[in-house]
This record gives sequence, structure tokens and C-alpha cells, in this order.
Amino acid sequence: MIFDTITNLPTIQARRFILRPLRKSDAGLLELHMGDERVARATAAIAHPLPPGATEAYIARAQRADRDDDIWVMDGSASGLAEVLGVVWLTRMDRDQSEINFWVAPAFWNAGIASEAVRAMIRANPHEARTMFAEVFQDNPASARVVTNAGFEYLGDAEAFSVARGVTVPTWTYVKKLAD
Repeated sequence: MIFDTITNLPTIQARRFILRPLRKSDAGLLELHMGDERVARATAAIAHPLPPGATEAYIARAQRADRDDDIWVMDGSASGLAEVLGVVWLTRMDRDQSEINFWVAPAFWNAGIASEAVRAMIRANPHEARTMFAEVFQDNPASARVVTNAGFEYLGDAEAFSVARGVTVPTWTYVKKLAD
């Protein structure tokens, strides 16, 4: 496995693209996609409109040694796809657990990109987690299908604040056992 010298994160091979750590040169495409209201409303943390400097701060935070999330870009450039198809990230939790999150640029929706990224992340399991969680907004059934098709099981209902929407949104929580 190849590890990035800044983040010490591995590059992970999916079928049509690689998952690689963010780099400063991703700023333009990340800003384009994160600035899309459809992407922002499907996530908890992306603001809409996207404030100036938010993308650069996001990349800088992703490259810090003391970061909370490990973030990978879905990079399809080697296969003739876009350099930034979307983003997938893992948040470390206690007791060998991680939470997976993702977004895909709207131009690549319904092409299996998110499913491929989630499956590649589960296979690689860079946190060596025994359990992985996922949470999706209840009005986003496509993301719910991505995680259930990857073997996650419904755990329960919850809610999360959406910065773009400015409200608390009902969510579904899912769990996947990776090891015992």
C-alpha cells in the first residue's frame, strides 16, 4: 500500500478510481462540488452558500496530524473520469469503531460511485475497526441504499443538525460488523 507523506493515509484502489488523501490542488473542484446546494443539503457539515476560504480550511484540517477525520478523494483521473468524483471519510470512535460518510458530485450520481467507494473503504479498513457505523438523512434514500447494499444493517432513528439547511434533520443509523 502507498501512504501519503503528509497525512500518512493509504491510497486505496477501487475498481474505477482510487481513494487518495486530499491535496491542495483539489481546492477548485472541491469548492465547485461542495458549493453545490444539493451536495451541501445531503451532508451535516457543509454550509450553503459555501463561505470564502472554507475549502482551503477543509483541506488544511484534513492534512493536520491531530485531525478528527481521515478524508479521501474519489479520484477517477487514471480511468478517464474526473479527478474529484466525491469524498469519503472515516471518523475514529472509541472501542475500535469508525463512522463512514461520503458525498458524490451530482454529475456522477446514480453511477455506483458511492457504492464502490464505500465497499473499497470497508475492504481496506484503514482504521482496523471492528465495527463501522453510517448515518444518512431520511430524505436521502439513495445514500441509505449505498450503505445497506454494502452490508450495513439498520440500527435506529436519530437526528443530526444540517448546517446547509439550518435545522435538525431525521436520520437513519446503520452498523456493520467487520471483525470479532
